[in-house]
Amino acid sequence: MEMPRSNLPHPQPLAGWTGNPLQGVPPPRYASPYAAGAALGGVLLLTFLVMGHGLGASGAFARLGVALLGLAAPAATKAHAYFSLYLSPDRSTLNAWIVYEVVGVLVGAFVSGLLARRLRWEAVRSPNAHRRLRLPLALVGGVLVGFAARLAGGCTSGIGLSGGAVLALAGWLFILCFFAGGYLAAAAVRREWQ
Repeated sequence: MEMPRSNLPHPQPLAGWTGNPLQGVPPPRYASPYAAGAALGGVLLLTFLVMGHGLGASGAFARLGVALLGLAAPAATKAHAYFSLYLSPDRSTLNAWIVYEVVGVLVGAFVSGLLARRLRWEAVRSPNAHRRLRLPLALVGGVLVGFAARLAGGCTSGIGLSGGAVLALAGWLFILCFFAGGYLAAAAVRREWQ
C-alpha cells in the first residue's frame, strides 16, 4: 500500500546554489511500522520483566512539575494532597525510573534523527495555518493532553500500551477513546491540510 503524498512545500535551496545537500545520497527511508511495532512490543515485555512495570511518560513531567514547585514553594508542595505523593524524604523527586526513561527517549530520538539525517528545527503546519499561531496552539494542545493524561491516570504509553498489555479495562477504554477522538479530530481539521 502506498502512503499518500504530502502537500507541504519542500524547502528550496538558496538562489544560485547548484550543489546537492546530500551529495548524491538517497534520502533515508522510515522504519517499517511492523518492525517498529514488534520492537515496541519487545521493549514493553522487557520492561515488565526487568523493571516489574510497563512503560510511561507523563509521570516524568508530573515529577518535573512537582520538583520545580517544591523549589518555589516547598511548604505548599508538601501540604498538597496530590503533589505530596511524589515527594520522598530519602531521595529526589526526579530520581525515578520514569524520568530516566523519558531522558533515554529524548536522547534516542536525537541520535536517531542524527543518524537518519533528519535532525532539523521545524514546525510542521498546514498551508492554511498562520505561522504565529502554530507554536502557541501546540503548547495549548500539549498542556491539555498532559492534564488529561494525569486525569486518566496515565498517557498513551502508560495506560494505553502498558494497561492494555495486562488486559486492564482502563487501558482498553483509553485506547478506544483515544482512537475515537483521533478520528473525530482528523475529520474536523482535514480541510486545514488540503
